[in-house]
Amino acid sequence: MNHSSDPEDASAAALYHLKSFLRRLVRVTVLDGRIFIGSFAGTDKPLNILLINSEEYRLDGSNNGGDGRYVGQVLVPWRFVVKVEAQGINGDSYPYV
Repeated sequence: MNHSSDPEDASAAALYHLKSFLRRLVRVTVLDGRIFIGSFAGTDKPLNILLINSEEYRLDGSNNGGDGRYVGQVLVPWRFVVKVEAQGINGDSYPYV
């Protein structure tokens, strides 16, 4: 196996890995403590994260009983992202991405 350090090969591998997350359920935690859970729809060039069919959860105690609110489509700016997790293949866990 040839392990080339060609930047194009690395970019192609990264793009392939990113595409594997399309339509998978992801959880994005942002700086202010909110969590967005939705289907990963892609990123733009600055790596802002686009989620569809999303719900927003607040961990600051401002919501009743931990229920989220439906926000639909959301674009999360990369500079606010603390953590991104994807639901496991078996559907029961969120391993780190």
